[in-house]
Amino acid sequence: MEHPELSAPIFPIGAMSSLSGEDSYLRPDHFGGMLSLSGPSQCEDRSRLPLRGDLAHIRLAGRCFVPHYAVPMPHRAQAGAVLMSADSDTAEVIAVLTEGAVFHVLDISGGWAWGQYGENGPVGYVALSALDPVMS
Repeated sequence: MEHPELSAPIFPIGAMSSLSGEDSYLRPDHFGGMLSLSGPSQCEDRSRLPLRGDLAHIRLAGRCFVPHYAVPMPHRAQAGAVLMSADSDTAEVIAVLTEGAVFHVLDISGGWAWGQYGENGPVGYVALSALDPVMS
């Protein structure tokens, strides 16, 4: 199927099956059967957007293009947990997390968790030792 108005190739999705109704991070239903790489992603405030060059929150699928999307793993902040701008003790402090607050972990590497503070809070790194997994 050709679309001369597009500047990039398109890829038919085919018969998309919907995700489970119990998943709170459902993909948007606006795909319309085709995807195209037609320009840069239009995204909001980057400091509150769980998006890196290699990874994004699953709720951004269809809005921001990255190689991987992750479903967040909720964790609770321990007393003294600090949100940092990078995975280093010497990085800039973005926020001090409230004890017991939810931090949505999207990636873990080298003793650091990258994710988002709350549902729409700032994004950054927290020492994994300062977080406790939320058990379902």
